[in-house]
Amino acid sequence: MFRSSLPRQTTSVDSLAIGQRRVRGRVVVAYAVAVVALVLVGLASILVGASGLDPVTVIGAIFHYDPQSTVDLIVVQKRLPRTLVGLLVGCALGLAGAVAQGLTRNPIADPGLLGVSYGASLAVVLGTSITGAMALSGYVWFAFLGAAIASVVVFAVASLGREGATPVKLVLVGAAVSAACGSIITALLLTSRAALDTMRFWQVGAIAGRGYDVFWQMMPAVVVGVVLALLLGRQLNGLSLGDDVARGLGQRVGLTRVLGALAIVLLCGAATAAAGPIVFVGLAVPHIARAFVGPDYRRVITFSALVGPIVILGCDIIGRLIAAPGELEVGIVTAFVGAPFFIAMVRRRKLPSL
Repeated sequence: MFRSSLPRQTTSVDSLAIGQRRVRGRVVVAYAVAVVALVLVGLASILVGASGLDPVTVIGAIFHYDPQSTVDLIVVQKRLPRTLVGLLVGCALGLAGAVAQGLTRNPIADPGLLGVSYGASLAVVLGTSITGAMALSGYVWFAFLGAAIASVVVFAVASLGREGATPVKLVLVGAAVSAACGSIITALLLTSRAALDTMRFWQVGAIAGRGYDVFWQMMPAVVVGVVLALLLGRQLNGLSLGDDVARGLGQRVGLTRVLGALAIVLLCGAATAAAGPIVFVGLAVPHIARAFVGPDYRRVITFSALVGPIVILGCDIIGRLIAAPGELEVGIVTAFVGAPFFIAMVRRRKLPSL
C-alpha cells in the first residue's frame, strides 16, 4: 500500500547486463578504430616513399591509369601491389599467430612453432639449388610446399602415442624440426652460391618488389586459411579450458587440432613464401587483440586479422621514412619494434593468460 522511499537495489542480473553492454560497446569502438586505422595506413603505404604523392594523384593514377606516366607506374605497378601483398601477409600472420596460441595454449607461440618458417626456408634453398630459380615467382611455391611438409611432419610425430598431439609435444617436436631444418640449410648454403644469394635477400623478410603475381599466387591459400580460422573460434575457446573440458562440451579435439594446423600451414606458409620469415607479428598481434577485445577467440581471431596488416604496413612505412631515400625491409623493422614491445610486456607481467 505504501511505496518504499528507498531506491531500488540493482540486481545482479541488471549489473551483468550493464557490464555486457559496456563490453560490447568497447569492442565495437575497438573494431571501428581498427578499421579506420587500417584504411589510413593502407593509404599512407601508397602515398609514402622516395617520391611523395598526394591522394588526388593516387586516385587519378588508379582510376585513370596512363602507362606513359611515371607517377602512374609508381602507384599502380609498385606501391599498390606492395600494399596489397602487405595486407594479405599481415592478415595471414596475425590469424596464424592467434590460431597457434589457441591450439597449443601457449601465450608465446607463433606460427614458427610448427616449423613453418624453417620448412619454407629449407625448401627455398633446395629449390634454388636444384632448379636455379632466382625470381620470387619461381621459388614462392617451393616455400609454400616446404612450410606445409614441415607442419605435417611436426603434427604427425606429435600425434604418436596414446595422448595424441598435446601442446607440449607440439612445442618440442616443432623445436626439433626447426633445428634440423636450420642445420640442413647451413650445410646447403656452404655449397651453393646461388642459394646463398637468394636466401640472403629472402630471409630478411620484405614486401618490397612483390607484384600482382605474388598477390594472386598467395590469395587462394590465404582465403581458405582465413575461413578455417574464423570457423575455429568457438573450438579454440573450448581448448583454452583444457582437452578434457573441451571433450565434455562435445568438441572433437583431434579434428580441431587438424583443422587448426591446416589453417596455420595455409596462412603462414603463404605469408612466408611471399615475404620471407617475418618475426614477432604472429607472436605480438594476438596479445594486442586480447588487450582490446578480451580473451574470446571469436573476437581475437577477427581482430587479429585487422591488426596484422596494420602492423606490417606500419612497419613498412617506418622503414621507408627512417632510411629515406632508401628503405629498411619490413622484417628488420618488425624485429626492432617487436622485441622491446614483447620484453616490456613480460617485465610488467601483463602477458595475457590463455
